[in-house]
Amino acid sequence: MKLIMSDRPIRLNIRDHSEIKYIDLLSLKIANCTGCFGCWTRTPGKCVMRDDATRVYPYIAASDRVLYVSRVIYGGYDTVMKRMLERAIPVQQAFIRIVKGETHHVQRAVVPKRATIVAYGDIDAEEQALFRRLVARNASNMSFESHEVIFTSEAELENCVKNIVELWDE
Repeated sequence: MKLIMSDRPIRLNIRDHSEIKYIDLLSLKIANCTGCFGCWTRTPGKCVMRDDATRVYPYIAASDRVLYVSRVIYGGYDTVMKRMLERAIPVQQAFIRIVKGETHHVQRAVVPKRATIVAYGDIDAEEQALFRRLVARNASNMSFESHEVIFTSEAELENCVKNIVELWDE
């Protein structure tokens, strides 16, 4: 399965692709994570809050290719994407493992994935470097097999995403 998760609507022609799931996060009601860790203790693997996030993070776990589309603000994901990524903590377990001398959470039945992060907005070189470091840290925590960051303008965003999705068909 392939997942496209975007912080804004994107026009894509993927109706013929049963393997691609597109999620417009802006159209969903997703509350902030409260940090209660109920998804690790009270209801392992399931967030205790009942909103649209509970329908999204299973797709994150099941996808072998992910495409995250987010505006970059102050070197980080925009609010909508950040909120969803924080709410996806149920795909991890409370247990810790050591990877390359660092501690990381054990993933909970998560398919290994290749990730592409499309970052858009008015992003200067310093902010790009900061965002690349953030994505690299996220990639380690989420056990991505590989990841890449592509920076684009808002005007070129849809074309950029369409080009990536076309490459998935090859």
